[in-house]
Amino acid sequence: MSVVASNLVWGVRRKRIVSDVSLSVAQGETLGLIGPNGSGKSSLLRLLAGLRRPQSGRVEISGQDISQIPRRALARQLAFVQQNAATDTNVSVRDVVRLGRTPHRSALSGWSAVDELAVASALERVDMTDRRAQPWQTLSGGERQRVHIARALAQSPRVMFLDEPTNHLDIHHQIEILRMVRDLDLTSIVALHDLNLAALFCDRIAVLQNGVLVACGRPAEVLTQSLLRDIFRVQAEVNNIDQTGRPHIRFKTG
Repeated sequence: MSVVASNLVWGVRRKRIVSDVSLSVAQGETLGLIGPNGSGKSSLLRLLAGLRRPQSGRVEISGQDISQIPRRALARQLAFVQQNAATDTNVSVRDVVRLGRTPHRSALSGWSAVDELAVASALERVDMTDRRAQPWQTLSGGERQRVHIARALAQSPRVMFLDEPTNHLDIHHQIEILRMVRDLDLTSIVALHDLNLAALFCDRIAVLQNGVLVACGRPAEVLTQSLLRDIFRVQAEVNNIDQTGRPHIRFKTG
């Protein structure tokens, strides 16, 4: 399922946060969103996922304007993983992941074998099967993040939006989560802070600065020394680490 954004504009009062952004993501592609803090990554993700209505512009999935799709039908196609989510309810890990099946069930339908399989598969994918009965409140920040991703996977979406999915994760789970996202048979748009992880796991990278899309292309095309200097204000060396042509960034401290 493809995602196409055309001339998206959104802001608060007189401050424009997303400014005339147009981009497209092909079916099965993983697009990374990068940019300095406050560049508009999270706001753009919410516009693309239909969680915010743009002041102008439109978003289409497979050629259909998402503003014309009923919310429940949209939730069966799109999943969103936010940076931080909390609950005071005393629920288990499995209960949280079960919420991902809500868009697929009517008020009167019972819990089905298909629902159970989706939940079990999602927990296995994020390496949380052994924690399925554990209370949510006892989890670490990284474990909670993995459960959020499992809940999104349980939706069986065709497009997934992830806002800083590697926050609070150790390096092993950062790599495993992004490898899983890349290898899923769906379209993914991921906001990331770690530029080397974006280069390693994303098919293309879009760069935002002050709400404006300043670059979009393959990692080796986008992550140049000049862009890192001008957008991120850092000095770095950029080298290809293998024959895939994916760049590796080594930051200079002096």
